[in-house]
Amino acid sequence: MDTLVLLTMTGLGLGALYFLIASGLSLIFGLMDVLNFAHGALLSMGAYACWWAASGNLPGAGPHGAGFVLAVAFGVATGTLAAAALEVGVVRPLYERPREQVLATVGVGLAVPALLSGIWGTDARTFPAPDALSGTVTLLGARVPANRILLIGCALAVLLGLRLLLGRTRAGLVVRAGVQDRAMVSALGIDVRRAFTLVFALGGALAALGGALGGLYFGEVDPGRGTSLLIYAFVVVVVGGMSSVTGAAAACVAVGLLQQFANYFTTAGLGDLAVVVLLAVVLLVRPRGLMGRLT
Repeated sequence: MDTLVLLTMTGLGLGALYFLIASGLSLIFGLMDVLNFAHGALLSMGAYACWWAASGNLPGAGPHGAGFVLAVAFGVATGTLAAAALEVGVVRPLYERPREQVLATVGVGLAVPALLSGIWGTDARTFPAPDALSGTVTLLGARVPANRILLIGCALAVLLGLRLLLGRTRAGLVVRAGVQDRAMVSALGIDVRRAFTLVFALGGALAALGGALGGLYFGEVDPGRGTSLLIYAFVVVVVGGMSSVTGAAAACVAVGLLQQFANYFTTAGLGDLAVVVLLAVVLLVRPRGLMGRLT
């Protein structure tokens, strides 16, 4: 029983990490119709910024208590500013040229890990985790890593926040209308460019949060982590529905649990193959994913 609980909670923790990354990806595509292949780069920037701050380089930040919260906030702020700069400097001039837009974001996604490698090297750096999040919590007889509980809680909070944003605010409607008819929305006196930048910045903040908390999950940061996690983010976005945040959440749960159980009950590494099989089945049976709209 304790093994089942442990596998379930670790699978949900992994799924929660995937959701923190995929939610921003799904949000940007659903609201702005932009496939941001630089999303993994934003994750890496958030992870390294949090690691740098938590290592004692930022006054007031550190690996314990409020200092760690400040380090995470610094990482999220870094990802947010980087995403806003990416939208203004790279994506905005290419809204009418989607092919060039994809190529440009791919280029940024390749350049940032190379830059991080040039500054801090290619070796992984140990992530300074708080003592409270380095231990375990007893749940139904199982010793569950505390950081998995934190990841699940953060993912639920992000899901609730995005649902409220999309269902209760004017921002989502403005951006969707701007994608459909930018000239009309601008004629109504609404600054569509600012709304687009804010949505992109929010997506970057979620990616950076995933990167910062991913450091807790893996215990280290490295330049290529964002690229590898971006692959799983795209998988869950496709499985859940390219423009559905709720679908992405459901897909993250399925993918996280499938990976954990497959790796435990079969040969290690078959969890990744099981995820690919799941993706293939969904594409064959329901090409639009579990939920094919922004919900």
